[in-house]
Amino acid sequence: MPRLKTHRGAAKRFKLTARGKVLRRRSGLRHILTSKRRKRKRKLGRAALVSPADQAHVRQMLPYS
Repeated sequence: MPRLKTHRGAAKRFKLTARGKVLRRRSGLRHILTSKRRKRKRKLGRAALVSPADQAHVRQMLPYS
């Protein structure tokens, strides 16, 4: 079998934890930040877990992670 290629776009956007969960960044922190409260911006800076419905699809794009 030929080796599977990693989806380079996915590799830059997702990271796997030691337990195998998939981390992603939150959206909404690029522009129009003056209308967002400080607390909201602080929470948007933290990483989030990919939902279980999408986790299998992301794992398929990252075969050797």
